[in-house]
Amino acid sequence: MTADIPEVPEDWNDRMPWVPGNRWDLVSHREPEPPRVTVIVTHYAQPRELARTLAALARQDHPADRLEIVVADDGSPEPPVVPDGVRLVRQDDRGFRAAAARNLGASVATGDVLCFLDADTTPEPEYVRTLTRLPALLPEAVTVGRRRHADLADVPVDAPIAQAAPTVEVTEPAWLREAYADSGDLLRADDRSYRYVISAVLACSRAFFDEVGGFDEAFSAYGGEDWEWAHRAWQAGAVFAHVPDAVAWHDGPDWAGRDDRDRAAEGNRQSLQLAHLIPVDGSAGRGLLPRTPDLEVRVPGGLTAPAAFVCVDSFLAAFPRATVTMDAIPAGSALAHDPRVREDRTPLDARVTLELDVPLVVVDRADLDTALAVLSEGEVGTVVLTTTEGVTVGRARSRRARRRSARWGNDLGLARRTVSVAGVHVLRQQPHVEAWVGGWGSPARFV
Repeated sequence: MTADIPEVPEDWNDRMPWVPGNRWDLVSHREPEPPRVTVIVTHYAQPRELARTLAALARQDHPADRLEIVVADDGSPEPPVVPDGVRLVRQDDRGFRAAAARNLGASVATGDVLCFLDADTTPEPEYVRTLTRLPALLPEAVTVGRRRHADLADVPVDAPIAQAAPTVEVTEPAWLREAYADSGDLLRADDRSYRYVISAVLACSRAFFDEVGGFDEAFSAYGGEDWEWAHRAWQAGAVFAHVPDAVAWHDGPDWAGRDDRDRAAEGNRQSLQLAHLIPVDGSAGRGLLPRTPDLEVRVPGGLTAPAAFVCVDSFLAAFPRATVTMDAIPAGSALAHDPRVREDRTPLDARVTLELDVPLVVVDRADLDTALAVLSEGEVGTVVLTTTEGVTVGRARSRRARRRSARWGNDLGLARRTVSVAGVHVLRQQPHVEAWVGGWGSPARFV
């Protein structure tokens, strides 16, 4: 999934509130003071399932005086019954609004760590303690537990779930199990690992949740809001970790109650909604321009019109969905008519920002594409680009690196890598434009 995990910076130690890259394993030996935890249980018209989950939460081995339970009801026809000590908050029934319900629960939470559960997902006794350990150590940690599946219809609601559920277990999704195994429980996470974060078994620090922002309330049908939130969290510098010992049992199989046609329709709905919200390869459309650019190329000022034209045109030919930023678009230039070219130095908050020191022509994008792809990984935040002759021509930095740098006041959280790229050349001030647009002539026409 990613490159080899880099060495730990010399000036880092395991008492710091951050880790290099996604290296949650560097603090996995530590046991924090039990944090103040708020468990937010999202509910709609599932009284039996809710009773089972609340009974299981009463059996948690996390200190009871540091555990707050909030039931966030999504407008059930009848208000749910909750025991003394459990707080109930409700919103009007305006369709499926799980994202809004979770945000409502978070708005009244007093815990330093937020733990999200669905009413039909019942935790084993160690669940809260094990899932909230990393967020208590690392404010950026986002942990996801193991959601197993069982047919609990005939299991008494007060039965100990860890003993009862395995006897009626049904198959858990193989794709999810395999993804956790392949990534070392998300130790080797990347820009697309948001797909393995499930809000039914999710925990993070309250401070990080507030900084990232809550779940997107525009999601008004089952699924997708957790992936969108997880993508935003990763881009903000989250440390992803799967905690397999934090087990919660979902009542029924995955996609319970949906036939094949329903599954296809739901899957398509999610994909369409996420395509413009997550502009990374494999999630966004393959040709459409994203709402926020995945790549911004910032061209140096003071270029001649021919050099500016060839530089910008070659980058957009190589990366058609990129946005190019210039100090000034040359008068009378064809560049002024392309919506991907802008005359504004206001940062765009692109996932990757490539700042050029000199004008370049991209003759072959292969090496440059490989170099920029490194920024999709969890460990590298800046790539310094050089020509094959060793001349530094620019640097690319990820949004993830920018956010972490701003949060911690240093650039040590993500590695810096220097990469030599073939297929790009420094432009002279008067490149041969006709040769470029005509596609004839060697690079000597331009450099």
